Amino acid sequence: MQTIETTGTVGGDTDIPSLDDFRAAAKEFLDGAAQPRRPRTAESWGEGDDTFSLFRGATAEDAEEACEWRRTVFDAGFGWIRGPREWGGRGLPSKYEKAYLQIERNYETPSRSPLGVSLGMVGPTLDQFGSDTAKERWLKALYRGDAVGCQLFSEPAAGSDLAAVKTKATRVDDHWIISGQKVWTSGAHYSDVGLLLARTSPAPRHQNLTAFVIDMHAPGVEVRPLRQMTGGADFNEVFLENVRVDDAYRLGEVDAGWQVALATLMHERGAIGGSAGGGSGLFDMNRLAGMLVQLGAQFDPSIRQAYAKVYSGVAAAKAMRARAEAAAKAGQLPGPEMSLSKLALTRNLAALAHLVSQALGPKLLADTGEWGTYSWSEFVLGVPGFRLGGGTDEIQRNIIAERVLGLPKEPAPATSTSTKG
Repeated sequence: MQTIETTGTVGGDTDIPSLDDFRAAAKEFLDGAAQPRRPRTAESWGEGDDTFSLFRGATAEDAEEACEWRRTVFDAGFGWIRGPREWGGRGLPSKYEKAYLQIERNYETPSRSPLGVSLGMVGPTLDQFGSDTAKERWLKALYRGDAVGCQLFSEPAAGSDLAAVKTKATRVDDHWIISGQKVWTSGAHYSDVGLLLARTSPAPRHQNLTAFVIDMHAPGVEVRPLRQMTGGADFNEVFLENVRVDDAYRLGEVDAGWQVALATLMHERGAIGGSAGGGSGLFDMNRLAGMLVQLGAQFDPSIRQAYAKVYSGVAAAKAMRARAEAAAKAGQLPGPEMSLSKLALTRNLAALAHLVSQALGPKLLADTGEWGTYSWSEFVLGVPGFRLGGGTDEIQRNIIAERVLGLPKEPAPATSTSTKG
């Protein structure tokens, strides 16, 4: 297999290839490992897979296919481009990763979605807060596709109010005993490691939580899939009964898990929000234009307006994403862009659902076998779920209002009292 050579210089570092050499090596690798993707045009409607969905109910087989491709990419030198070299990464600047992903989009490769939580949330948080022992066991494995991670945060009584988690971790000598229940855990049914938040002391809220990484195959861990109205089963309940976790797999300090959770949520919102600007193939405007032409709806004023709304929303999200990347490159602290990107994504998805529903009409609800029609129904059913994942839209608006704009917090609800007389 062709791997990239570390020749050339950037800023005097002889171990860093030039960006041109890096791009050439990436293209050479992909030419040999994948098939080129045919560019879409408005006339290409009717070609290829017509599945349009947000929650596809990824299976263990889907995850294994994604992992096999991940191992191929990693072993060629493109699997963890920004990662620290001591843990198996390339240690290259973010522009190299961006360059590789831009090239890879031109090739047919397995979907990354089964590894979205693993690579976008669990890996970065473990890299930031994990002990050397935890990193040695899990970090390279996650980025190479030898292990898959999930996020064990939400509970039946702790969704948006994450500080209310009741899963309890009790310290016994050099390890912890963890019991409780998690819910809405994406990909738990094919995951090997879980990023978990638990209560560890009677201290006040936000000061009584600790984060861990746990082995999903350990005794006492039970995963039960949850069936969605789309027909898939992307989410799960996870039950933990006296699960033993060594203290070496604690993330951050004891009772400082809230900081770990906030960092993870920022990674999550960044990963989710990145799709708002067209990172998802759902926002393929040429394909959407082709659908309107095929349906003869391209001259309908209301549909043209709906198409323009999607187009402008995606363009605005791309600009906002570019602004956030430029700020990060300049060394500035993260601003409100992640919350804004997440809101932009849900708005763009809603606009897209409105467009396809209006254009397809009854064809959205009745499976006539016509390509690219009824297949949109799964997408439309899944759109409301994105208003909840990664922090509800209401939570994102509160963050922007209170922490960015400096507006006062919402008043606490009045306590009702009854009067006897």
